[in-house]
Amino acid sequence: MTTRLYIETTYHPAFRYGGWGVARDMSGAVTGLAGGERNTTAGRIDLMALIAALTGLPAGPAVLQSSSPGVLAAARLLAMGAAPEEDLDLFKAAQKALEGRVLTAAAAAKGPGTPAHFLAAWAEVGQDKAKGPGRFSAAIPKSNLAKLVLP
Repeated sequence: MTTRLYIETTYHPAFRYGGWGVARDMSGAVTGLAGGERNTTAGRIDLMALIAALTGLPAGPAVLQSSSPGVLAAARLLAMGAAPEEDLDLFKAAQKALEGRVLTAAAAAKGPGTPAHFLAAWAEVGQDKAKGPGRFSAAIPKSNLAKLVLP
């Protein structure tokens, strides 16, 4: 069975903090995570989101959809096995999370009512939560996930 992943990220370059939102559809069972970090880069936020999405998935193919160009670029590098010049620590963690899976990435629309719109809002929550204490990660409540309409 193919696992469908949806990822969105946000980043504030002036203050160097960002957030991510992830939804995973595994045979109709949808789970979600949101997180963020301060004192970081946009590239690291993209990789953190990929790691969160891939960790603990069953073996097999995974299809990722995102409107975040950085997430798509990182996913394509990861799928090809090519390493970036920066953030090798997170890239290696993403490679480990990808083991046993084939990853395909595609661009997603980001209009109202889309998974990208829903997850962008959760990425902002992760970003806001990370402003003060630093790294943040939590599950998206099931009551909120019930409002997510997947294609």
